Amino acid sequence: MQLLAKFRIDAFMLGLLAAVLVGAVLPARGEAADVLSWATKIAIGILFLLYGARLKPREALDGLKHWRLHSSVLAVTFIVFPLIGLALRLLVPSVLTDDLYTGVLYLCLLPSTVQSSIAFTSIAKGNVAGAVVSASLSNLIGVFATPLLVMLLMDTTGQATVSVGSIVAIVLQLLLPFLAGQLLRNQLQVLMRHATVTKVVDRGSVYLVVYAAFSDSMVEHIWGGISPLSLLAVVVVCIAVLTVVLSLTTLASKLLGFDRGDRIVMIFCGSKKSLASGLPMATVLFAGHAIGLIVLPLMIFHQIQLFVCAWLAGRWERRAEAAAADAAQQDAVTTEAA
Repeated sequence: MQLLAKFRIDAFMLGLLAAVLVGAVLPARGEAADVLSWATKIAIGILFLLYGARLKPREALDGLKHWRLHSSVLAVTFIVFPLIGLALRLLVPSVLTDDLYTGVLYLCLLPSTVQSSIAFTSIAKGNVAGAVVSASLSNLIGVFATPLLVMLLMDTTGQATVSVGSIVAIVLQLLLPFLAGQLLRNQLQVLMRHATVTKVVDRGSVYLVVYAAFSDSMVEHIWGGISPLSLLAVVVVCIAVLTVVLSLTTLASKLLGFDRGDRIVMIFCGSKKSLASGLPMATVLFAGHAIGLIVLPLMIFHQIQLFVCAWLAGRWERRAEAAAADAAQQDAVTTEAA
């Protein structure tokens, strides 16, 4: 670790690169993919259990009541993003093919991620309670909003449906562990005193998501159905979209007067798009279409957002730790002077 610090190498980013490399070389197939899916779900469940245990009930309630933050995140997710997607129609056919543009517009209509948004907020020392509510609310609304937006703005089979199972999955995997953590908060305090525990779960769950996403893309041969030039165009468009949204959320959070913790929530929850929700929905919404090409922009955007947000989270984490160390040193000096 000292060697990494000496050369300013982020261990978290190295872990992400390792997850991508392992996913590309050793993708999970068959029973291994099933085990990976369950492992990811269990890791996320444990993550939310610890989040619930770490947050005081008053903090969780305050996070739920912070309507300005949540409405801002939802506005970026379901208004700003779709407008950007519609504007990108100007790139067809000179830059993007019809299928690839369909994929870009589709990713703009999806809800935010849950697990990675909250994990990155936690790593960056942001408002975790606010992130839990914003990200979960985005996904719950997205179950209804995304199919509706797809039917309004895109050509589909007309068979878009809302899965009750999606709502149940969110409740079982996220809400119930969080509530259990709140109820078992006193019993888990001994465990919560060790910061390493939550850090390992935070980052480990992100590594699992990255590996699972890249593994799925290799198994489905998504990367083989597109020319190098078209692939480069999608990558550039995805980077541009993420850059614009990160800039807008940063500016808007400052104009709205949010504190540091809430700004982090708006940036992470507002800029992300959910691969976990996007892939299942695509199979229903685009039945009979070239689904591989349609979800390709989402796969690429997903990888880019993870790496960029991981870098931002690590940077803000170091800043927060440095500020805390300076404050502690200043307190010590003040105490000695007194």
